[in-house]
Amino acid sequence: MAAQIYEITRGSASPVGATCDLNGVNFSVFSAHADKIELCLFSEDGTQEIQRLALPERDGDLWHGYVPGLKPDAFYGYRAHGPYAPEAGHRFNANKLLLDPYAKKIHGAVQWSGPVMGYQVGSSRHDLSFDDQDSAAAMPKSVVQAVADMVGWQRPNTDLRDTIIYEAHTKGLTVGRDDIISEGGYFLDLCSAPMLDHLTKLGISAIELLPSQAFVDDQFLVKQELCNYWGYQTIGFFCPEPRYLSEGGVSDFQTMVRRFHEAGIEVLIDVVYNHTAEGNELGPTLSFRGLDNLSYYKLQPDNPRYYQNYTGTGNTLNLEHPMVLRMVLDSLRYWVDVMGVDGFRFDLASVLGRTDHGFDRNSGFFKSIRQDPILSTVKLIAEPWDLGPGGYQLGAYPPPFLEWNDRYRDGVRQFWRGDQLRTSELAKRLAGSAMQFDHSGRASTASVNFITAHDGFTLHDVVSYNEKHNLLNGEENNDGHSGNHTHNMGAEGVTSDPEIRAARELRKRNLLATLMLSQGTPMLLAGDEIGNSQGGNNNVYCQDNDTGWVDWQNADLDLLEFVRHLIAVRKAHPVLRQGRFLHGNLRNEDTKRDLSWRMPDGFYPSDNDWTDPQWKTLCVVFRNASDSPSHDVSDDVVFVVFNNSARQEIVLPDSPDGCHWVHIIDTANPNLRSTAIKRGTMEVSPNSVQAYSLEIFL
Repeated sequence: MAAQIYEITRGSASPVGATCDLNGVNFSVFSAHADKIELCLFSEDGTQEIQRLALPERDGDLWHGYVPGLKPDAFYGYRAHGPYAPEAGHRFNANKLLLDPYAKKIHGAVQWSGPVMGYQVGSSRHDLSFDDQDSAAAMPKSVVQAVADMVGWQRPNTDLRDTIIYEAHTKGLTVGRDDIISEGGYFLDLCSAPMLDHLTKLGISAIELLPSQAFVDDQFLVKQELCNYWGYQTIGFFCPEPRYLSEGGVSDFQTMVRRFHEAGIEVLIDVVYNHTAEGNELGPTLSFRGLDNLSYYKLQPDNPRYYQNYTGTGNTLNLEHPMVLRMVLDSLRYWVDVMGVDGFRFDLASVLGRTDHGFDRNSGFFKSIRQDPILSTVKLIAEPWDLGPGGYQLGAYPPPFLEWNDRYRDGVRQFWRGDQLRTSELAKRLAGSAMQFDHSGRASTASVNFITAHDGFTLHDVVSYNEKHNLLNGEENNDGHSGNHTHNMGAEGVTSDPEIRAARELRKRNLLATLMLSQGTPMLLAGDEIGNSQGGNNNVYCQDNDTGWVDWQNADLDLLEFVRHLIAVRKAHPVLRQGRFLHGNLRNEDTKRDLSWRMPDGFYPSDNDWTDPQWKTLCVVFRNASDSPSHDVSDDVVFVVFNNSARQEIVLPDSPDGCHWVHIIDTANPNLRSTAIKRGTMEVSPNSVQAYSLEIFL
């Protein structure tokens, strides 16, 4: 049967992308420097190119056309004609099929063969050479989609003060469970009954997914029979990653979000708008490079053949170009409005604020987000650094951004490892890292506190390894961070020594308790609640196997129960999750300080105490902030002891008449739930955390 022959008419420049109506499909794509752009249509299985149609109209830099009779699920791509002049920043090559930057679905994967490169592989002229092979057979195809907006979308809208984030990998969290009907690894597996049961009982309020947008497996990984497991090589900013979709297609993601929302859990996604999967000048021509390299990427001003590489991946997206910025904003709004997500974690977010004069918190990107009536209302989390000069910007982001606080991670790890002079550092982190975040009207929730994240050791490995063990990654153990502030408690890796094992379990409970007893927004790495290990690999970005997957078969159920208790305590006590910073100021209602540091003997620490390397027992009283609005004021008071030394006798703060202290957390006795304390002193076990709440005596 002969393939249908299509015609193309003028169409419309807006909206950008492939848009269906009842009669056909409108195509619109950006290029400022192309001479001609052709729409390529493919057979039903995507293997044969059946027609090329030149986009007939150009409005400004938007090329467009309308194809009557074309239906949803049609496969397509673009070819862009223009100069191939790398020294001038242009890399047009009409022999290369290009993905639509606005494609809502992608079918297939990049086949790493010569044709996907715009230059002749092996040529002595490298990328200055020109390759005339057709790349269509080696390229994934864009797919026309009619994606419906969700009707009656009900979001949890969890207050930041009540937010507890759970960072997870779609496949890694689900593939190892034997109670999920499929083999695991799909968006729909994340929202299966067993997973929802686990997450709701745990008590988290938001799941933060590693990259869910379509990405590419790097060529050097494929050659080693590995893959880009984490997914930080985005190629489709509007597409759910195909490997996580079952037969339901794009709607699987919407179904997942709806089910999470019904369970009261928000969905955040990790997004990579700082670079693309096309790499440096020796990378493939997949989409942006072939459509308009000079516009989409930041190039070296003195030699536009080369890219500005603030990301370590070879290229940097040029968000100073209005159409590139528009693409990113359109993508974000699409994931909120159509796919239903509740917020974003921005990978290497300092790139997004880079201008010609460096990082600027008032860059076009941040201004656009802050004025946007949709995007300004969702949760926005920055990874506040990149790899360029001046890229570390912790605390410098404008509201409403939250930021990953790596100083929290390092300070807490160092304190419990026993490093000298870390007690004062611990105090800063417990109080919400005010020195970084208490400005510009920001709340203490701006600090996203974490002990572990996907990028680094798991919690179990933090207490089990002194060194990284990344040989499986094929980079001779040179990848991954080296300064991890870990301690193996006396043996590297797996051990049968009961004392070392007990010490490790206690250290894990101490780290988790510290996280849940700190001001700020806590983030828990998936699997930490059950003692998951990666065998000392602190960079499992390419380990789509047992190393990178959560080990459900050996789950530590006692640790799981303790983490549930920690989260329940945090939820039960508003003073542990305040939006206002605590500075030790006097409160009008009772002239008591909202934050009160104590020595074990009950006295306030002196200046000398704060610099004493032998001081390893920090006590603190949390009350409502002195400037809390009247409707937030409560009688809630919590006293916490962080003891990283020998057994200590602790003097409890005075309790008002009719009240007494109740012991609510003891990492040395993880089964403790609540015990009334009537005496004024307590014995605190060595190397442990204890917490007490002040309650009315009945």
